Amino acid sequence: MSRMGTLDGRVAIVTGAGRGIGRSTALLLAAEGASVVVNDLGGNVDGSGADVSPAQQVVDEIASAGGNAIASGADISDHAAAEELIKSAIGEFGQLDVLVNVAGILRDRMIFNMTEQEWDDVIRVHLKGTFNTSKFASAHWRSLRDENAQNRIINFTSVSGLHGAPGQPNYAAAKMGIVGLTWSCANALAKYGVTVNAVSPAAATRMTDSIPTDRRRTDRPSDEDNRRSPDNVAKVVAYLASERSGWLTGRIVHSAGYEVSLYNNAAPVVRLLSEQPWQLDELAEQVERSFRPAPGRLV
Repeated sequence: MSRMGTLDGRVAIVTGAGRGIGRSTALLLAAEGASVVVNDLGGNVDGSGADVSPAQQVVDEIASAGGNAIASGADISDHAAAEELIKSAIGEFGQLDVLVNVAGILRDRMIFNMTEQEWDDVIRVHLKGTFNTSKFASAHWRSLRDENAQNRIINFTSVSGLHGAPGQPNYAAAKMGIVGLTWSCANALAKYGVTVNAVSPAAATRMTDSIPTDRRRTDRPSDEDNRRSPDNVAKVVAYLASERSGWLTGRIVHSAGYEVSLYNNAAPVVRLLSEQPWQLDELAEQVERSFRPAPGRLV
């Protein structure tokens, strides 16, 4: 008797699924019983080029293991192509339950050296791409008007934005934009049976391989260590994609090695109240007294 998977009968789209975390996620979702649309433009890390073969190779792996999958080379940063991607899942498998937005590119440079094109390209793929797919998936789910549905959007953010990587201003901005989009969609789509969360991953991928050696962190395991495997992140995504995760929405979950963390959502840590308009000198004094951390202490 075959094993029952946690995602039996569910249909998922995974963008950026030809390699890295997206590939691991697509393989695991399929192994857990989901039918998967494996989407990947097949470009280089900087977004140039296109090749559907990485997506097709993942589909072939899934099929060899007895799973169901189709390949898509759609460019999710293209509004119309993203709409067709959503339609392809519904047309092929009859429904859509899970959207996982992994696709992204890098154009790293310090803010004072960054070109307009480098900024625009990264924002377009990460932030606009996540908007495009989420828009058309949510429009479909809204049309069904089922508040008891178990639909999922799982976005990808990054510590680059959460902690402020100095050499990635475009990537950091895009990834924090995705956090805001995640919170907005979680609030907007609950009535249609949709949860929306963001995953912040740490794993060895083509993207991390592209970071110059002198800029890599030295306080983490080597890329050969299993704690750096994208498979670890895929397990967090598989849980969020399942029906049992319906209690969790509008949150950031960090996955690094064998550690899974829940980030705080934004909230004030210190508040200053006045019964009348502030005088500048008084405001400055109160801000420095209350906001400025004492030596050795973080607010």
